Amino acid sequence: MGHLSLPSKRNPKQWKLLDLVSAAFFGLVVLFLFLVFTPFGDSLAASGRQALLLSSSDPRQRHRLVELIEAGQHPQPIEACSAEEVDHMPCEDPRRNSQLSREMNFYRERQCPIPDETPLCLIPPPNGYRVPVRWPDSLHKIWHANMPHNKIAERKGHQGWMKEDGEYFIFPGGGTMFPEGAIPYIEKLGQYIPIRNGGLRTALDMGCGVASWGGYLMKEGLLPLSFAPRDSHKSQIQFALERGIPAFVAMLGTRRLPFPAFSFDLVHCSRCLIPFTAYNATYFIEVDRLLRPGGYLVISGPPVQWAKQDKEWADLQGVARALCYELIAVDGNTVIWKKPTGDSCLPSQNEFGLHLCDESVDPSSAWYYKLEKCVTPQSSIKGKYDVGGIPSWPNRLNKAPARAALMKSGIDLFEADTRRWARRVAYYKNSFNVKLGTPAVRNVMDMNAFFGGFAAALASDPVWVMNVVPARKPTTLDVIFDRGLIGVYHDWCEPFSTYPRTYDLIHVSGIESLVKAPGSGKNRCSLVDLMVEMDRILRPEGTVVIRDSPEAIERVARIANAVRWTATIHEKEQESHGPQKILVATKNFWTLTSASH
Repeated sequence: MGHLSLPSKRNPKQWKLLDLVSAAFFGLVVLFLFLVFTPFGDSLAASGRQALLLSSSDPRQRHRLVELIEAGQHPQPIEACSAEEVDHMPCEDPRRNSQLSREMNFYRERQCPIPDETPLCLIPPPNGYRVPVRWPDSLHKIWHANMPHNKIAERKGHQGWMKEDGEYFIFPGGGTMFPEGAIPYIEKLGQYIPIRNGGLRTALDMGCGVASWGGYLMKEGLLPLSFAPRDSHKSQIQFALERGIPAFVAMLGTRRLPFPAFSFDLVHCSRCLIPFTAYNATYFIEVDRLLRPGGYLVISGPPVQWAKQDKEWADLQGVARALCYELIAVDGNTVIWKKPTGDSCLPSQNEFGLHLCDESVDPSSAWYYKLEKCVTPQSSIKGKYDVGGIPSWPNRLNKAPARAALMKSGIDLFEADTRRWARRVAYYKNSFNVKLGTPAVRNVMDMNAFFGGFAAALASDPVWVMNVVPARKPTTLDVIFDRGLIGVYHDWCEPFSTYPRTYDLIHVSGIESLVKAPGSGKNRCSLVDLMVEMDRILRPEGTVVIRDSPEAIERVARIANAVRWTATIHEKEQESHGPQKILVATKNFWTLTSASH
């Protein structure tokens, strides 16, 4: 007879092991469902992606995060950078640039990383940061906590640059060559230069320190633009901008400065220590390219009648004579020259080998353009643009300059652009809480300036505007300078040469055009990276105004959430044609402590 096989009894230890395996399996299933279908899981995933991005050198991780942000599928804000990055400038990073060549100060010029090498994070403010002191009080004092860098105060306080005073840095208005103050120094210059009659408007201050000369020059109706490199004094340009004085970071090294030819009515150097006669007078030639015919060059400090610099002083005078500059005065350690109008007096033979550039050299190309060792001929640009040949300020603001006519239908375009922006700015002020015309807005940037119509419409406000003409667009920056405004060339696929938290309001019309290749319509860089850069240079509680197509504004709005902006979308003014919408955003005032919660 057959036997019925019954299941044998299992060992109790075997049952215990099976129970543990089953429990672990079901636990993993529950955890999986929890992570997939709950906000906690989204948050954990986003944090993981961000942590991986910040620690990984794999650009694919970065690209994936950018795609998620652009699609609005990144529920958490972009994380904050570390506290060590509060003053970070990607293109002027000493950690990156210190190993580069020191010839002609190449290592102190712009050296930008590619986006794949840059962590995607938001620059935090320093501990204790406050909304900046309002203009015009900021000319005289700023919050110490906003940039707690004492080196300049310690080293230059006896020269009247700046001093620490409780919770403030105060600025007595002095400088190395004018320790008694900028006002008497400007009055001295006024004995030789017609500062107050409106004939001079744009001024370039080279190696500016904390820019007191520029700050007090504005009281005379001139509009200065100061520059200095990021150097051992640390943050001198940051101090200038915190005070509300137009400035940016730059180095006169191997490349042209980012301005068109014949932009400035006055060029000033107060102990800027630029070796004007070195390299066959290459730096003097660059200053000559920038100085408007009939304009003035002022150099105070070495080598002007300076001990043990007789040869350098003689060479400087020799270059000025070769370029036919008129010597106006030598007053102590200050020399003043006036640039001639016309090219005819440059001799064919001179000790520096100076000669005129030929027609193949574009006088106004200046974005990553190597310095030329030839003199820019005034005849290379048609029209009247010399001091005295263009209207005095403020009449020059809204009168189409001769250089506008070099563009097809340029005069008509200029006049239409001026009317358009007067109407649009009035609409901004009446319809949005953008604070234009109030003390809350001092430093303004127009990222896509064209002829400078937006800035011209703000001329009666207590603001200054950095007009940026994108390097791949028509080179209209010369028109901006001719109308008495200031600006620079820049490519927005790279970071801007300024410190974090330097602008109160950033305006851009046509933001997507800044990241697209002209003609093809393909993206050259990411809109996410551009808006992270805008966030870097915008002050907490600052304002962004962006106008573009409805589709572009929808994309911008998704990214605005990721960079911690509070944004609203508005209809355009009725008089404007074409489909456009306007996004107005405020940068929220967050700190590293609040960002971590």
